[in-house]
Amino acid sequence: MKSKRKYDRSFKERAVRLSYERENIKELALELGISSERIYKWRSEYRIHGESSFSGHGVERLSE
Repeated sequence: MKSKRKYDRSFKERAVRLSYERENIKELALELGISSERIYKWRSEYRIHGESSFSGHGVERLSE
């Protein structure tokens, strides 16, 4: 069975930042070794939650 990969917060933030700087998300995803769908998911999370995004498993986000 394939194990689930975990990505740290800095990797996710870097991927999101680069995705806004690049025109080709699919190419970026290949360079980072992840799917383009994952980048879009992280972008969506960042757009909704901003700096409190990517808090990790079991850590609640503080409501504003």
